[in-house]
Amino acid sequence: MKKKIKIALIGFGKMGQEINTLCCESEIFEVVSISFKNINDKLDIEGIKKADIAIDFTSKDIVLKNIEQVAKLGKNLVVGTTGWASDLEKVKKIVKKYKIGLIYGANFSVGANIFFKMVVSASKLFAKFPEYDVYGFEIHHGGKLDSPSGTALKIAGKILENFPAKKSIQTEKLNRQINPTELHLASIRGGRNPGFHEVIFDSNADGITLSHQAYNRVGFAKGALLAAEFIKSKKGIYSFEEII
Repeated sequence: MKKKIKIALIGFGKMGQEINTLCCESEIFEVVSISFKNINDKLDIEGIKKADIAIDFTSKDIVLKNIEQVAKLGKNLVVGTTGWASDLEKVKKIVKKYKIGLIYGANFSVGANIFFKMVVSASKLFAKFPEYDVYGFEIHHGGKLDSPSGTALKIAGKILENFPAKKSIQTEKLNRQINPTELHLASIRGGRNPGFHEVIFDSNADGITLSHQAYNRVGFAKGALLAAEFIKSKKGIYSFEEII
């Protein structure tokens, strides 16, 4: 029998539990360590030493510390935690210093990453026609910690790169008329929705809507394990988009 890939889960919220369930049913992956299973737990250093890959779904407040501690152990990482994009250069230095492999993503759903590519393509096309405007919104369950979502910010970044009329992102409530150069991206929090993102291209004549709806967390968990298989024997830093 082929040797299983040993996984250390860092964080045991909804995503960590979903990945654990898939690993229990898998012939490829095995969970050998769970950190932060309870709120007062610490990083399971001894357990991570036994793993091939660590998968982090924690919070932006502790993810950098987790990355550095795991990197010191020489273990490769999958980072699904969002909200730390401004610290990417710090993470690149950690990866280089400890000569590990790390793959990160705002969204590990294969469908969502294909959706990103659709948004890029549509933005390039609609940018040729000044009568079209673009805007969007996202919905997530009431327990989500960040707003807007990392996925929404990634979508907004794709639009700004490919729709030159938009120069900046506006995510807050507006008590004024929006500037035509601002991309308005609204967020809604409530209920149990695991993730919905929509981008609208609109003109006086017609409109086109692109959307992605996650039905559950299975797609994200499968993507995280796909990323783990990819990064297992690699060095350097990668984004999940690169392997789609």
